[in-house]
Amino acid sequence: MHPMLNIAVKAARRAGSMITRASEDIGSLTINDKSYNDFVTEVDVASERIIIDTLKEAYPSHSFLGEESGLSNDSENVWIIDPLDGTTNFLHNYPQYAVSIALVQKGEITQAVVYDPNRNDLFTATKGQGAYLNDRRIRVSKKTKLKDSLIGTGFPFRDFKYLSDYLKVLEDVILNTSGIRRPGAAALDLAYVAAGRLDGFWEIRLSKWDIAAGALLVREAGGIVSDFSERQNWLETGNIICSNPHIYEPLIKLIQRKLPEELKT
Repeated sequence: MHPMLNIAVKAARRAGSMITRASEDIGSLTINDKSYNDFVTEVDVASERIIIDTLKEAYPSHSFLGEESGLSNDSENVWIIDPLDGTTNFLHNYPQYAVSIALVQKGEITQAVVYDPNRNDLFTATKGQGAYLNDRRIRVSKKTKLKDSLIGTGFPFRDFKYLSDYLKVLEDVILNTSGIRRPGAAALDLAYVAAGRLDGFWEIRLSKWDIAAGALLVREAGGIVSDFSERQNWLETGNIICSNPHIYEPLIKLIQRKLPEELKT
């Protein structure tokens, strides 16, 4: 395992252990609203602190972009951190949430960890060296037809500007696939595409920390990742689609049909 990835795994496991302990007494947690339907708990903050402290001990000159703390300083090496992806799930004891950590070096994502503490599933990737689940090499699915594919997504939950457009796309995808899943943690959805548990995934207006690690997992597992214009601007726009290579074209054409033009640029 790459030394930087090894440190990220250590950070994710430490944070995951704390999250698991906190899940045993959710009723005692302090919960604040960041915005409508967007919550932050003391667990999110504590998890992010554990991750940053662990990474900073090994790499004090690196930058840290955390969901709760923002960007720390300017560096060519930036760790992008979601300390608890799926906070709403966590607060409802719905066991679908994860820690997500990615390293961006000179604009390229080179290391990725997505850790699910409920299942002890550790997804990891180093650029050019493949993707792994608990040290076992993983690949995207081999489904060749969209109608046989299981697709993940995430409903708009903060900004409802594009809700009606999204629902039109959702209807088309439902009618042209074998099913839709919306578990509520994008980092895990992407990891599931990498592991072949989902055949594809799309969502609009995500944040960098939701998708940075998962996107590298998909790529290293042999999948395709793009924005809705079939370019590589998804980390900036938050508009992302990924799948195995066989269904990418029919899936993106289906999604493009009813998306507003501003989401395709």
